[in-house]
Amino acid sequence: MVDLFLGKVLVKNNKDRDELDTEREIILRLQNRILMLFFASGDCERCQDFAPTLKDFFKKLTDEFYVERSAQLVLLYISLDSSEDQQEKFLKELPKRCLFLPYEDTYRKELGVMFEVEDLPTVVVLRPDCSVLSQNAVSEICILGPDCFRNWQEGAELIDRNFMMNEEFDDSKMRSLTDPIRRVKYKVDDKKKKRRDDDGDDDENDGGGGPWG
Repeated sequence: MVDLFLGKVLVKNNKDRDELDTEREIILRLQNRILMLFFASGDCERCQDFAPTLKDFFKKLTDEFYVERSAQLVLLYISLDSSEDQQEKFLKELPKRCLFLPYEDTYRKELGVMFEVEDLPTVVVLRPDCSVLSQNAVSEICILGPDCFRNWQEGAELIDRNFMMNEEFDDSKMRSLTDPIRRVKYKVDDKKKKRRDDDGDDDENDGGGGPWG
């Protein structure tokens, strides 16, 4: 994942707009984390409707008010805004801990093509090795909320037994609810089944520029 952004400038969505512009800073911020690429635009009504849900989702996983320790998760806004002012306005609706690419960086559009983004909003979830964990996690985030991060952890082999929500929960019930989803979407299964599936892997490669032109 780090390789995707080496040589790029990532900006923090805080008041000072701090920049991560060195290799060391990029590595420290992204290494061994799950990355959410949020493709959206401020003039997209569905993006506006989804933004509060995404903000709440991210805060409940990274804000110490909700968790004992911040999740290994990074949110990066990939703007399709028609102007820098529009981008700045929409960033106010997003978490202060999220990152974004500068408006003048055309790499935003390259990423849209790279991940075959056709609809907005789209949240592409990446493992630390840059492989795609979820092509679009918008529906999953809306339905499962923060619980889906547990699925991502296991699907990305980022098992962290110390990660606990401050809220008490019945782990056995949660596992029975989400296990089928995790097994289907992230192919986390017993080793024998995984070896059988490896022979029949089928990469999706539909092409299509979608909103990226």
